[in-house]
Formats: sequence, C-alpha cells, structure tokens
Amino acid sequence: MYLRAGVISLALLLASRVLGLLRESVQAAAFGTTALGDLAVVMLTLPDLASAILASGALAYALLPWWAHQSRPALAASQRQAARLLVGLGLAIALALWLAPGLAGRWLAPGVGEAARPELVSAIHWASAAVPLSLLGSLWYTRLQHERDAVGMYGMNVVHTGVVIGAMLLVAWGAQGSQAITWLGMGLVLALAMRLAFLRWRLSRVQAVAAPVGGRETQGLPGWRIWLWATLATGGPAALPLLARTLVSRNGEGALAAFNYAWKLVELPNLLAIQLVATLAFPAFTRAYAQGREFSVQLRSAFVLAWTLACAAAVALWVGAQPLARILFGWGRMEPQRVAEVAGWAAWGGWTLLPQALIAVAMLVLATLGRLRFAALAYLGVLVALFALGKSGLHEGLSVMQVLLGLFAALAVVLLWMARDHARHALAWREMAPPAVLAALLAPAGALVPGSQPVLVLLAAGASALLVLAAGYASSPVLRAALKR
Repeated sequence: MYLRAGVISLALLLASRVLGLLRESVQAAAFGTTALGDLAVVMLTLPDLASAILASGALAYALLPWWAHQSRPALAASQRQAARLLVGLGLAIALALWLAPGLAGRWLAPGVGEAARPELVSAIHWASAAVPLSLLGSLWYTRLQHERDAVGMYGMNVVHTGVVIGAMLLVAWGAQGSQAITWLGMGLVLALAMRLAFLRWRLSRVQAVAAPVGGRETQGLPGWRIWLWATLATGGPAALPLLARTLVSRNGEGALAAFNYAWKLVELPNLLAIQLVATLAFPAFTRAYAQGREFSVQLRSAFVLAWTLACAAAVALWVGAQPLARILFGWGRMEPQRVAEVAGWAAWGGWTLLPQALIAVAMLVLATLGRLRFAALAYLGVLVALFALGKSGLHEGLSVMQVLLGLFAALAVVLLWMARDHARHALAWREMAPPAVLAALLAPAGALVPGSQPVLVLLAAGASALLVLAAGYASSPVLRAALKR
C-alpha cells in the first residue's frame, strides 16, 4: 500500500527537502546568526507559516472528507468558492501586516535591535505581499492531494526552493542591509508565483477519480464550525515551533536564526517520514469512511510505519547531530559555538518525532470522524502552557526544546485518548516496542564513537537508524504486510 504509492512521493519529497536543507545551509553561510539572519528567517518563512496555521492542514482536514462525498462538478465549484475566500483572507492579512509591520516584527523577532528595525519593516512588507499567493497554493496542493498527484504535491517545492536559493546566492554575492532584503523579497514573491504556475499546470493534468459510492452528495463548502475547528486544530503544529522560536529570540540577535536551523534538522525527517505516511493515508481513510467501510487496517499500518520511522530518525539525529550540523551550517558566517549550539538543540528535538508520529496519525482519525474540536482544545492548552512558561522566563534554546518534547508527549497522550475507540485497536504496542527499545539502547552507545571522527559518527548514526528500521520490520507483520501490498 505505502511502498507502491510512496516511491514517487518519497523521491520528489526527498528532492524538495534536500533543496530545503541546501537553502538553509546557504542562508546560514550568507547571514549566520546575525540580525540580518533573523530578518531573512522571518521574511522567508512568514508566508508559509501563515498558510500552515490558517489554511494548509485545515484545508486537508475540512475539504478531503467533504470532497469524498462530491461529484466532479460539485467539487470544482467548491474549489472555486474556497479560492475566493482564501484570496480575500490573504489580502486582509497582507493589508494588516503592511499597515502594522512594527507590531508584527516586535512579536515575531523581539531580539532584533533598533538598528535593524527599518530592515525588519521592509522584510514584513515583502512577506505580506506573498501571503495571498501562499494561501492559494495551499488550496491547489489540497486538490492535488485529493487526486493523489504526488508529482504536483512535491514537485512544487522543488520549483519554489530553487528560486529562493538563487535569490540567496545573489544576496551572498554582495548585497547588504536594505538591498539584501529587497533582493530576497523579490525572490520570495517570484518563487511563490512560479509555485502557483506549476500547481496550475498540474491541476490541468489530474486524472478524474471515481465518484463516491453510496451516501448523500454534498454541495458547496463545509460549515463554519468545521472550518473553525479544523483551523484551530491544524494551526497548532505550526504555531508551537513559531512560539518557541519567538521565545528563544529574546536571547538577542541571532538566537532566532539558530533555533530555526536546529528545528529544520528535526523538521526534515518529520516531513520525509511521518508526514509522508499521513499524507498517503488520509485520502484512504476519508474515502473508506465516506463509503461506510472500516479503515482499521490502514490505520494500524500508519501507526506502525510512522512510529518505526520516527524511532530511526530520532536515534540517528541524537548520534549524528554534531557532524551533521557542521556539514550543513559550519561554513560562511556561522560561528563554531553557534553550530555546536544548533546541534545540541537538534539532538534533543529529534526525540519529539516519537510523539509527533502518534499525533499525526491520531489527528487523521479525529479529522475523519469529525472530532477536530477536541484536538483544537488540546493544542490551545499546549500553546497556553508554552506561552506561560515563556512569560516566566523560558528563553534558553535547549530548555525550550526539552519543554517542547514534554508538551508533544502530553499532547500525544491526550489525542490518543480522544481517538480511543479507533486508536485502542489500531495501536500495535507489541510491534512498536522493539524499534523504540532499540533506539533507547543505541542512543547512549553513540557517545562511544570519537567525536573527532565525524565520518565515523555519521556512519554510526546511519547504522543505528538502519538497525531500528530492521527491528521494526522483523517484529511487525503489519509493517511487512503494508509494504508488500
């Protein structure tokens, strides 16, 4: 099931994420952990963060179950209606950011000093212009997800990231201050415009899927309650690291950029493994549920596969974070102590992948069953807790990453309890235990490899990950069956 469907998806996703890491590496070399580095992070990530919080996940959770009940003409009409609403929302957000860039900048990057405030205002202005483009792209991505067009879903990021890297290289060639922000801003808008052009081309090529069997056909768009809970529930995963990044920024200029680089090392395996499983599984869940069929087999496979991949990625990052950070960020304007700091934060952040794997699949269940309001309330509680800890003085990067680990673990327990009628039978704890136990045993063994030999450390990290994957495959009939289908 997942192996056949995932080969093309994984190849394209891997290409897009490798380019994403290259973008972060070029960014670190060009700006380091300076005020300009903070500004570049804020500007380049703000449009996609706005889309992730307000649209990306919400569109999938609200529209994929809805579209499963619609005929092709009704689906096309609802897509046009959603496009008008999203463009209007994007323009409203852009206007607000344009009129109050100082307020947005003080919240997003509080560590930036007064000397860099004019450049921060310019960065917010460029980011605001890109927000409507990003929101519309999220809708078209969701339609391609419904059509299971892996080339369109992941190929768009290759186009977008390639243009941004080109803009960064131009800046690194010699632009400084406000000129650097202008060049990056033009590159950002061009990248999003080209991403939209690519998505539009793929939409014109998608193959029709069969109309759902049985049930009453729906018209228009889901009601406002569905949108509200979907937005609140799916905005949490993007808002949590954003809030964490803001808290760390209070340590001064460059802290925001350093935490961003550390989180990118965590985000890569999350997107390559956990979110790939969720993306492939969700349309199968929604279609089965819409047709009155059980999806317990697919759910069990998703839990086991996401968990095993998360265990392998976590131990690999724990063992190999130091040399990996040096390879990616240890050149250009990055200082050695900052690189070591990034590695230490990322090593702890890797363990958040385990609860995030459970959260990703549990969210699919709650979305399929129409229970996203519970997930929204759970995420709201976690965000309030992190905000309160920040108010009490939580600003140091390593402490923030460790707190995130605890909050993700608590959130996973709550969401699994909310989805207990399905999750209780789908969580194959006996099959999920071997990779987790082996990862826990291999983690301290990584300290035995001499840190002065980065190649040996990376080999040890890769070997640890392969051993965990092998343990999961050998101990799980569910995993073997899912990969063979």
